[in-house]
Amino acid sequence: MAGMRLSLEESTEANQHLQLPQQQLQTGREAASDDDRSVAADSWSIKSDYGSTLDDEQRHADAAEALSSAANFRPASDYSSDKDEPDAETSMLGLQSYWDAAYLDELANFREHGHVGEIWFGTDVMDTVISWTKSLCTDVSQGHIPNHVGEPKPQSVEHDEKYLSCWSVLDIGTGNGLLLQELSKQGFTDLTGTDYSEGAIDLARSLADRDGFSNIKFLVDDILETKLDRQFQLVMDKGTLDAIGLHPDGPIKRIMYWDSVSKLLAPGGILVITSCNHTKDELVQEVENFNQRNIAISQEPSATKDQETHRDHPPFRYLNHVRTYPTFMFGGSVGSRVATVAFLRN
Repeated sequence: MAGMRLSLEESTEANQHLQLPQQQLQTGREAASDDDRSVAADSWSIKSDYGSTLDDEQRHADAAEALSSAANFRPASDYSSDKDEPDAETSMLGLQSYWDAAYLDELANFREHGHVGEIWFGTDVMDTVISWTKSLCTDVSQGHIPNHVGEPKPQSVEHDEKYLSCWSVLDIGTGNGLLLQELSKQGFTDLTGTDYSEGAIDLARSLADRDGFSNIKFLVDDILETKLDRQFQLVMDKGTLDAIGLHPDGPIKRIMYWDSVSKLLAPGGILVITSCNHTKDELVQEVENFNQRNIAISQEPSATKDQETHRDHPPFRYLNHVRTYPTFMFGGSVGSRVATVAFLRN
């Protein structure tokens, strides 16, 4: 997905949650105009860079039922809302049409000038995510479930490859795929990137071919309606949950997101989420809400055997988070502009 940058003062006004806490080809006949995309960019709180919602009536109904007790709940009438105008609490950044248009531009720039596109949340954040995730996976491979992962520990290349080559990795909302290229450089070998934008996948494949990363697989796939039929030991999300939350039907689509991710992540696997719209505590609370929903479903008479397993083993538990991002004071509180949190699949 594409990205944008605001100053701290501007982003505070545009996003009152600014991490203290903080609240992202055409699907129709027209893509977003340049003016619409500029307005949409101004609504986001940080420089970003990566990136068909298909109807599935039953999954929408399940998600709607889970939200039915919430105040101001929007009726589950038509959740194929890419054609709708977003309201004040949503954004063009939540619509596939925005990202399709953005990646058409980035693909054209690559073909004409060789530009790779923007780096989601900036290069510094991507480097931090890569090194921190590498250290976390190495520790888990050695049988350690750390309470704290600080600065990456220096290891030899042979040491890294010994542990990391066995990890299967899925990057959802992969955008230009540069995150997977960097993971490949660190020793990960089983790498897959998905995005619902065909333009993003075309760009990611083109960049991987140019840069010599033919081992990375790229697929057009919507995380909310995924067609993937395998599980992965490491799932990466850098801004995708943020974008889903900005869709007009964000609350429902977020529940669908967690349902899909819980199926794609293998038992004992790790989900690493990087967000500019949510604090670590907000992400942990959202996962806890998802766990409680699954426990409640497991206790219903109609629960399936798979659902019954959640009675004693909720899908996720908090594992760790990055503690090295720069912080600032705001309103007497300390916060950062980005949060990266890891969850373990039980």
